[in-house]
Amino acid sequence: MLRSLFIGLSRNVALRRWAEQSRIGRRLASRFVAGLTVGDAVSVCRRVNAEGIAVSLDSLGESVTTEAEARAESEVYHRVLDEISAGRLNANVSLKLTQMGVDIRPDLAEQIVAGIVERAAVSKLFVRIDMEGSNYTETTIAMTERLHARFPGVVGTVLQAYLYRTAQDTERLLRQGIRIRLCKGAYQEPAGLAFPHKSDVDANYVSLMKRVVASGVFCGIATHDEVIVHEMLGFVREKGIPSDAFEFQMLYGVRRDLQRRLAKSGFRVRVYVPFGNAWYPYFMRRLAERPANLTFLMKNMLRS
Repeated sequence: MLRSLFIGLSRNVALRRWAEQSRIGRRLASRFVAGLTVGDAVSVCRRVNAEGIAVSLDSLGESVTTEAEARAESEVYHRVLDEISAGRLNANVSLKLTQMGVDIRPDLAEQIVAGIVERAAVSKLFVRIDMEGSNYTETTIAMTERLHARFPGVVGTVLQAYLYRTAQDTERLLRQGIRIRLCKGAYQEPAGLAFPHKSDVDANYVSLMKRVVASGVFCGIATHDEVIVHEMLGFVREKGIPSDAFEFQMLYGVRRDLQRRLAKSGFRVRVYVPFGNAWYPYFMRRLAERPANLTFLMKNMLRS
């Protein structure tokens, strides 16, 4: 019930406008968002890197409506790639296709994203094309495939374990050597497309996790679920899979204790660090994924 509530709130235009312009809204979001500027993101990246943890920087934004907006969003990513390269940061970038104009023209988005990927290739960096709702799944996968063919090893995407199709998509991408970030999924999907029960999503996630980590293709295991993390640790020990064959991926501000423990134990960990003015939908989806995050925020507000 809470999940549906927060997903609904993420689409509320009036509440979004108020939250993104208010001091209390930005204060609440600061737990999960690095700040508003590229400089804020870079500062957080340096701090996280100092703990032996890698970063994926994401300039928040989605569903642009003009080509000018899409190109402006892409320029932020070129700046971020320049900062990563100049600062020798342990970081890559993540972006969304609706942020790059796919709703305006798919060919426009592909042209824009190709420019970002090409820039990353020059500096031997990596671009992750994030997954959005199921109506973008095929478009995202197909574009990743085309860009991977042009820039091998420089671009990958995200698969969501709550979709029925994900097992087939996993095999499709692994055959091409395309890097996968495996997550559970954070959008509201109909029962005809996605597992409706958490237990089924978890079971599918564990099955796919074992498949990708044993594939020989470097992958990201994106979860904060400590039960699943321990399942993963037991599996790689049993199968003799080296710790550098994969990385755990987690969100900025969520389970920092687990992130640090894994990094200190010699496992690769990457933290997804979002920044920018358009933080509201992202923030609401974090609350939808894990309502306990709301309790944490309220406790901290009461203390101050």
